[in-house]
Amino acid sequence: MLDPNLCTEEEIARFVAAFYAKVRQDARLGPIFEAHVDDWDHHLAKLTDFWSSMLRGTRRYVGTPMTRHAALPGLDESLFLRWLELFGETAREQENAAMADRAQAMARRIAQSLWLGYQTQRHPEQLARELPLPCA
Repeated sequence: MLDPNLCTEEEIARFVAAFYAKVRQDARLGPIFEAHVDDWDHHLAKLTDFWSSMLRGTRRYVGTPMTRHAALPGLDESLFLRWLELFGETAREQENAAMADRAQAMARRIAQSLWLGYQTQRHPEQLARELPLPCA
């Protein structure tokens, strides 16, 4: 359930900025993002809109994340799991635990969906495998 009172826009913006700062510094994820993101200010604003839409129901985000991710070459399961690991680490550092919990649950579903879609787009002849997510 979306809840406009779950968190503030400032909390979302801080969370997104902290998370992507870690992503950019990560030895595995950083080079992928740096190769595909030309304008980090614009990218962070778009991702803040995305998470605002997901967490608060603002409907500000407009985009096609599946199409963008499916276009990236050479992604594998371990990269999606690393993204989730950093996301969870950042979520646990947030003061707003309710926001962090909701965001983590959503991130798990999003990562699973993107991974399944990625495989289906890249290898339609093969049965897509779910991410081996530990129990929440």
